[in-house]
Amino acid sequence: MNLRLVIVDDEALVRTGFKVILTATHNMDVVATCDGREAVDTVIHHDPDVVLLDVRMPEVDGLTVLRELRRRSCRARVAMLTTFDTEEYVATALRLGATGFLLKDTDPEQLPEFVRIIASGGLVLANSVGDIFTSGNLWRQGSEEDRRKIGSLSAREREVLALVAEGLTNNEIAIRVHLSPMTIKDHVSAILTKLGSGSRVQAAVLAERTGLSASSPDE
Repeated sequence: MNLRLVIVDDEALVRTGFKVILTATHNMDVVATCDGREAVDTVIHHDPDVVLLDVRMPEVDGLTVLRELRRRSCRARVAMLTTFDTEEYVATALRLGATGFLLKDTDPEQLPEFVRIIASGGLVLANSVGDIFTSGNLWRQGSEEDRRKIGSLSAREREVLALVAEGLTNNEIAIRVHLSPMTIKDHVSAILTKLGSGSRVQAAVLAERTGLSASSPDE
């Protein structure tokens, strides 16, 4: 089945450019484009697989839209579109469950693959955003509650979560730790339940915030 996409941006030129690129891609349909004012109703109505959502829009910004979509339990995976990166925006978007940060000047040849990764549950971050994500600056405020949640995981679950935080897929984690993909899927499901996380990204954010790393899963 084709991936269903909605593009939200306050600039018509940006919406059109992304739509042209993605509709020319096999198995992708852009079912709607709109600005921030119409975003929530449009996404809820069309029920897409992926939303590409501008961070900064003049009337209703992307974080407000993302927060409302999550409040309504929208199933779509959301990637933020941006021309800039700040720790505040990155941290807030990731904590709200965004599964990607894409620059508006992303290489057109790479864009469809990034969308496929996001649709399949992966995390895609533009290089500059990735640097912010891994710098540790976002995660210095890990609370006692965060640490308690991490402490509830088994050593194997902490190892798997650390690899999820690196952006690895279940198949890649399975290869890394020499287990079957189905076993990894079960571990990830258990991790999300124990952490009370609605997505792999939210679990990864908690892992980063508490300093969990693949090199020290038993700490």
